[in-house]
Amino acid sequence: MTVREIRDNELSNLLELYIHLQNSEHLQNTWSEIINDQNHHIIVCKVDGKIVSSCVCVIIPNLTRNIRPYAFIENVVTHTDYRGKGYATACLNYAKKLAIKADCYKMMLLTGSKSESTLNFYKQAGYNCTDKTAFIQWL
Repeated sequence: MTVREIRDNELSNLLELYIHLQNSEHLQNTWSEIINDQNHHIIVCKVDGKIVSSCVCVIIPNLTRNIRPYAFIENVVTHTDYRGKGYATACLNYAKKLAIKADCYKMMLLTGSKSESTLNFYKQAGYNCTDKTAFIQWL
């Protein structure tokens, strides 16, 4: 197992994993924007040369909390054949290292899942659902 940030030439590998999540339009322009943004990190876990798990960690500059940024975690996904083996946890741990290196004061993660196993997974990874209340407005 190897956990690291994604490389510029791995878009097709990542999209193969994202089939388990969803596809998006205007892919190449969005890809260029993401890969060139120093605060936008796509973290991947590869097993036997295949990307099997990933998450996105965005470091958001902030004017409060002593001008310390915060990290936002999204799109945590693991290929269905590789779940339960610690790969997503490794991605989240890598994201945490990035957030600490950037001197973030907190990390936030939202999930649309109501699955007890998914919610327990995030709790075991160190996230809680009691400190803040999230409100979403879909556009």
